[in-house]
Amino acid sequence: MCEEIVKLVGIKDYIVNKNPDEEDGDLAILLSESKVKMDSLPIKLNTPSQIFESIKKVSQISGNELTDEDVLVFFDGYELAKKYLNSNNKNDINVKVYSEFLKEIVDDAGFNIVSENFEYVLYPDYLKSKVEEDENLVEIPSHGSISKNPFERIEVRYAILETLI
Repeated sequence: MCEEIVKLVGIKDYIVNKNPDEEDGDLAILLSESKVKMDSLPIKLNTPSQIFESIKKVSQISGNELTDEDVLVFFDGYELAKKYLNSNNKNDINVKVYSEFLKEIVDDAGFNIVSENFEYVLYPDYLKSKVEEDENLVEIPSHGSISKNPFERIEVRYAILETLI
């Protein structure tokens, strides 16, 4: 998933590896929850603002620092990514959420995260067998079952959330 950001900022000399510590490299660009021994730049790609900030961070280390306007161009054609970028959406829908990455997305979309008195239960597809509630379940595709393009992931996930509003 990080490769998409690396490509956007114009870095051409890189290696994709699930185990960066096994490669000779100067820097690992990886998701923030990943841990490595080598120098790394952790990024987040769950929400539009996280994608924006990650593009900025990677462009800074690439030597080809992009302006905010340059980064906004990458959002063209992605309606929901643009809509939720730097937005302060709020609604009165209470949801229970299974997983940390979904909490970031749901909070960004303006839902109230609660543990009881909820209208919907949102869970990533990989936790389907562990969801205890039996009604108003909403499955959200996880990293492994959706496009590696972070903008396309936003469009799919936020479109699901918008059906609840």
